[in-house]
Amino acid sequence: MWRGSEIWLQPYLRHPKRTQFATPTDVMIAVCDHFEPLHHADKATAIKRIHEWQTTFPEICKQYKDHDDHPPKHTFFYPIEQYDSDLVEEIAVICRRTGSEVDIHLHHDDDTEETLRHSLEQGIKDFSGHSLLSSTQDGDLGYGFIHGNWALDNSDPSGRHCGVQRELQVLKETGCYADFTMPSAPHPTQTHTVNKLYYGVETESAKSHNYGYRVSAPKSEIKSNDVDSTAKLRSRLDHLLLVQGPLGLNWQRRKWGILPRLENADLTGSNPPSPDRLSIWLRNAIHVQHRPDWIFIKLHCHGAISPNRDMLLGEPMRKFHQHLASRMGQDTPFRLHYVSAREMVNIIHAAEDGHSGNPNEYRNYRLDSCISFEANSLPASP
Repeated sequence: MWRGSEIWLQPYLRHPKRTQFATPTDVMIAVCDHFEPLHHADKATAIKRIHEWQTTFPEICKQYKDHDDHPPKHTFFYPIEQYDSDLVEEIAVICRRTGSEVDIHLHHDDDTEETLRHSLEQGIKDFSGHSLLSSTQDGDLGYGFIHGNWALDNSDPSGRHCGVQRELQVLKETGCYADFTMPSAPHPTQTHTVNKLYYGVETESAKSHNYGYRVSAPKSEIKSNDVDSTAKLRSRLDHLLLVQGPLGLNWQRRKWGILPRLENADLTGSNPPSPDRLSIWLRNAIHVQHRPDWIFIKLHCHGAISPNRDMLLGEPMRKFHQHLASRMGQDTPFRLHYVSAREMVNIIHAAEDGHSGNPNEYRNYRLDSCISFEANSLPASP
């Protein structure tokens, strides 16, 4: 069947699929890029790859807009173990021009809590020198995280690509506002929990995030001055938030013409975003419990390398943006919101705290971007 399906298939089949939607339904789409310009490349090639993004992505942002007049947004999860000041500054240029953002990606192996903490703190320091990452209401720096090789919390059965069995706690203590690693299927690091927003509770065992506490909103709206109720909700923030992308089966694309192919939210040159994939993402309807009218679609890619880069900056992605515009225009219950990883988490917390209405109001609910968006830097319309 599907490699590793014994981990996730039964939970997926039990997960209710959405066929009807509230009016309106707000759809948040975030593209989280495992952005590795040095992948099998020297520095000159890496800079060339980034320059392609600098040239083309602002044009895409100028052409397409969401319900709130925001352009498509990209979150570049750059590997901190490959930090190069020149490369990161070139990525920062893209972000300042487009309103995109940078967060932390890390490949590591045979680490300890101490060495991991040092690597994360050094990465935060390096990125802060470019005015990247996020800031909390207390002025502390925060970051989103994607684990290299999928092995979050030492979850690879081989024992490779991590080594730290209390990784969730180290991430939380160093300012991580959420992890965006999942789904990893068909890799064996995939969790039993699928299509959920939840808090992973650290244990002494590996793969603590296999299960957790689902993010839940109150059953009735909380008033903004209801301090006691919101304080109870925020007590859950002692644990690390995990934001999963959709995982399931695509019956429109079949292997050998028989078996449905795996849908794991990965955007690649051979599997670009499409109308049938969007329908699957919507049916999986990842949302905060008791708030089904806000749907969160977290997608991932490796966008520095071709052919993925060619797809993301070329005609396949442009056609998808066009389809989003037409789909949201035809289906009046739907409102599209392009968001960064940080904005997605802010909106999740707003729902958790009982807020409703247009999620656009909550893009900066708890975390602000450190990046200064140059509003007039997008190219003029052709």
